[in-house]
Amino acid sequence: MTRVNLITGFLGSGKTTLLCHLLAARPAGEKWAVLVNEFGEIGIDGALLADRGATLKEIPGGCLCCVNGLPMQVGLNMLLRSKPDRLLIEPTGLGHPRQVLQMLSAPFYQAWLQLNATLTLLDARQLADPRIVANENFRDQLAAADMIIANKRDCWDEADRQRLADWQQQMQPPRPLIQTEFGQVPLSLLDMPYQPRDLPLPHHHHPATPTSGLAALRLDGEARWRRALNHGQGYSACGWLFDAATLFDSGALLEWVRQAAVDRIKGVMRTPEGTMRINCQAKALQSESLATPPPDSRIEIIHSQQADWNRLQSTLLKCRLR
Repeated sequence: MTRVNLITGFLGSGKTTLLCHLLAARPAGEKWAVLVNEFGEIGIDGALLADRGATLKEIPGGCLCCVNGLPMQVGLNMLLRSKPDRLLIEPTGLGHPRQVLQMLSAPFYQAWLQLNATLTLLDARQLADPRIVANENFRDQLAAADMIIANKRDCWDEADRQRLADWQQQMQPPRPLIQTEFGQVPLSLLDMPYQPRDLPLPHHHHPATPTSGLAALRLDGEARWRRALNHGQGYSACGWLFDAATLFDSGALLEWVRQAAVDRIKGVMRTPEGTMRINCQAKALQSESLATPPPDSRIEIIHSQQADWNRLQSTLLKCRLR
């Protein structure tokens, strides 16, 4: 049977970094698979998780729980044909876990899957944001957790630590919680048991703009770049995909990210110095070099309000060197 874990967490909590850490610790001889779902259509996480020793399927353009389960079921069945020892599923940070867990525990899959613990990431700084705390998906992701991973400890201040301690005391039902940074957790967490819970249905959870495939966007013909928009669940996403020949000025690109008044930006971008991974959440910007460059450049914005995508695009295009 394939051991399965759901890896959840709100936008910017560090799910992809955690997956990278887990894949790096994969025991020799084990075959792993990853099913990743993103709110936007560009497919940033897939680019970051590629070539890490696991079979990968992407479902971009919405939330697994909003599309009657069909894209998830197709992607899940495709991965199970390869008979992986372990499957890690990363829903979008705006996703509600109820329907995903119901599908994984359905009688049809009981002969194929062993559903293990749901790991939910939490950045203690999120507890200071009333918009996030009031978000039903944020609350229900934590309610579904078998293990809560308080991530990004290196970025907290004393007030964040106190908010986390107060929240943990009030947590119902009580669940184990560990603190970490950079998603560094022991591999043994994946073998913790799954605990079924009666989770609420999403009250205001509507599908994002539907997409037709199970893979992120690609460039067609001679196109050098393209843009993709997506809307749903009270958020909007706009992403850009550039071909491998396009290089960006790293300084200008980081300044563009700093100046963008939006909730979330993530990307993998090719520069003369190498490929840069960009991660910006609530103005907290992180960038790092990637040893294995992806075949193109991808960057995406997620925002809870309307944004001037054309203005942002015009400034982004000016960051190109060629």
